[in-house]
Amino acid sequence: MSYIIAGRLQEQDQIDRATVQLIDAGFPEDQISSFHVNSAGQHSLFAIGGDRAISPGANDAAKSGVRGAVTGSVIGATVGVVGTPLVGPTSVVIGALAGAYVGSLVGALSNMTDQGEGAEGGENPQPQRKSGLMVAVEVAGPEKEREVIAVLQDLGADQIERAEGTIHDRSWDDFNPIKPPELVSPESR
Repeated sequence: MSYIIAGRLQEQDQIDRATVQLIDAGFPEDQISSFHVNSAGQHSLFAIGGDRAISPGANDAAKSGVRGAVTGSVIGATVGVVGTPLVGPTSVVIGALAGAYVGSLVGALSNMTDQGEGAEGGENPQPQRKSGLMVAVEVAGPEKEREVIAVLQDLGADQIERAEGTIHDRSWDDFNPIKPPELVSPESR
């Protein structure tokens, strides 16, 4: 496996210019790959679609939903007891069911919104790969890395990353779209 430097660009024209500049700089054309990265959740890694078997943002939604259902059913049953003289004993059951439904919905949703989108525990410790057009180049050493980084920066790449992998026949075959990118820090550019 070799090192790969990849950058996200906004327009196909930038990808085309990057490819030409990299070939002019001596990089073999078959070791330059360009492709589009879909948005998170849209990579269809499973036969039925999606990226993961379980959504990271929904880790504790079931527990929170159960807590909400229990709390809601107690509140609903209490309200139903107050309505018993007017509606009859079924008001307790109806109140408990309605409370359980609303409580489970509120509990599950509040858990997911408390954590933030795609984060666990309210923070997202790893950078996320943004969707968009990418150009990637297999490089042979630090000097070549700096060359690729300079080309990508000059063309306006807003996310430059370093990865291990292999590009063969213009295809980065072992690219993993859900693996968090190892972003190249501005100091090392």
